[in-house]
Amino acid sequence: MDVFTSAAEFLRHRRPERPVLALRPHAARRAASWFLANFPGRVLYAAKANDAAPIIDALAEAGIRAFDVASMVEIERLAGIRDAELFFMNPVKSREAIIRAYREFGVRCFAFDSDEELDKIVAETGGAKDLTLYLRVACPNTHSLIPLEGKFGASSEEAPALLLRARQIARRLGLTFHVGSQAVVPAAFGEAIRQIGQLIVASGVIVDAIDIGGGFPSRYPHSDPPELQSFMDEVTRAAEELAVKHSCELLCEPGRALVAEAESVIVRVDARRGDALYINDGAFGTLFDAAYSGFRFPARLIATSRRKAKPVTEFAFYGPTCDSSDYLPGPFVLPACVREGDYIEIGQIGAYGRVLANRFNGFGEYDEVMLRDEPMLSMYADAEEEAAVTLKTARA
Repeated sequence: MDVFTSAAEFLRHRRPERPVLALRPHAARRAASWFLANFPGRVLYAAKANDAAPIIDALAEAGIRAFDVASMVEIERLAGIRDAELFFMNPVKSREAIIRAYREFGVRCFAFDSDEELDKIVAETGGAKDLTLYLRVACPNTHSLIPLEGKFGASSEEAPALLLRARQIARRLGLTFHVGSQAVVPAAFGEAIRQIGQLIVASGVIVDAIDIGGGFPSRYPHSDPPELQSFMDEVTRAAEELAVKHSCELLCEPGRALVAEAESVIVRVDARRGDALYINDGAFGTLFDAAYSGFRFPARLIATSRRKAKPVTEFAFYGPTCDSSDYLPGPFVLPACVREGDYIEIGQIGAYGRVLANRFNGFGEYDEVMLRDEPMLSMYADAEEEAAVTLKTARA
């Protein structure tokens, strides 16, 4: 893959017909290093967020060795990583997937949220005695931009009996939950951990692990959460209150927080109609969340001439397909001079961008490049700078 210092340098050499996925593995590496240094427990990467090989390699280089997987395809892709431990955390799995995961790939960690799913795991692993089982419990998603409640999770009434039964089967037993994607309030994690603590006490069942899921946020123009350290502080305080704090391992499953900054997409403007720009990627491509989840991604005109960058205007985007729902309301703030043939870089699409893109209308093909510059927004750049200053001061 070709490497450039920036999108502007890339466009000085190329005028791509297709949209271009611009990877920044160094951003994923930095995010993973920060989580490994600051989360008070074990860090799993939620593989569903981005499966690009350079991104996965960067996470592994930083020290990520545990992965939250939801399908056999993800298991097959990640099984080759040295010392990788795979956690099959989809609470509903096919019998064939359970068999293959256990027998072919050595997976020993499985999630469930019902008696029926537990029956399947026990049956298809042949009543194995080396299982780590995680009971997924329902969790209110009151502080997240994308709620995940409703599909999975045992209720507080169902959980005690399921815990008791699983305790008799599992070598290790855990609880897991998810506060929702892009959780912007640290208290979301503290409240959920405290509820889990109450459930453990009420059930009277000893658990070995608590997996607090994902949901850790990234920065967007419409969503600027507090610094990640405040989330870690909240998690630590809540975990310290647990009755099982000395014997229970803490885990998390960040996806978005590790990879959102690690990819952008470079698109071409194919038409301008007033304050609407028609671009060559959209809702059926990497910008799904901008169309259907209300996300506003950072955008910038990539300067290839000396046109003035000001004044600026708020634009909406239309994607390249013939479907009228291929509409991204934004607004996206760009120089008012933008016109057909210009290229725009749209940032923060490293989480769920490439994995949600499809081939509708024959679109969905991308070129790829690697960029060395900083992401357009970052949760980690300031933290890295502060750490460097602290180290320099300590050495002085």
